[in-house]
Amino acid sequence: MKVTRVHITGWVASFRNPLFISGFQPTLPLPPLSAIYGILTAAKGEWVTPHDASVGFVFHSDGKAVDLETLYEFGGGLDAKSNINKREFLIQPELYLYTPEMWLREAFERPRYPLLLGRSSDLATVKSIQEIELENRLETTYQDTLLPFPDTQLYGQVQALPTHFTAEIPRRPCGTRAYCLITEQIKYTGNVLHDPEKNWGVYLHERIPGDFTVPTEQGRKPVDKDYKVPDVSGKQMQFPGI
Repeated sequence: MKVTRVHITGWVASFRNPLFISGFQPTLPLPPLSAIYGILTAAKGEWVTPHDASVGFVFHSDGKAVDLETLYEFGGGLDAKSNINKREFLIQPELYLYTPEMWLREAFERPRYPLLLGRSSDLATVKSIQEIELENRLETTYQDTLLPFPDTQLYGQVQALPTHFTAEIPRRPCGTRAYCLITEQIKYTGNVLHDPEKNWGVYLHERIPGDFTVPTEQGRKPVDKDYKVPDVSGKQMQFPGI
């Protein structure tokens, strides 16, 4: 299968764990799909969701550290109370993003908005963009990626994470389901895709049928309050030859 592989790097990254609201803020070891589609949206300059593109990724970093950050809490007026929180972050992150949607290549060649690996301060850079062939195999090794759970061949941290967010303000998570965060090498048998150059498996998350409602004008009025993802079964994208 022909795909576009985009290599993205940064100095630091931080992906908020949704289980922690206040106090110490640990980072997830891998980006959720919502962060991946956020990168696609920033590059394209318009909303890109699982309705538009199938994606897969491999992400790794050189370690973790903890930083102090100042928060300002507003009580409804102009006066704010400051507070200090500890936030965990990842060092020297690298993201390999895969997509069969070739129209996204141009977006990464000239991104419309800054690319981020988490927070607005976690700036990222596109190091390379390549068109490659993924091999169809019956066995591969998954590592540093996100796969739908449950699956009897998988083990590791399980987390409920969204695939994307609604376009209206306030944002609402969509497509939340259980994922297994693969941080160790796991041999996997089945109909799989493999990157022969990097020697790792690539799981392409299947596109979601239906359309995504996007606001026609800016404003804080919610658009399509009853928006629901019609299907979030977490299937791998089907590919020819299997």
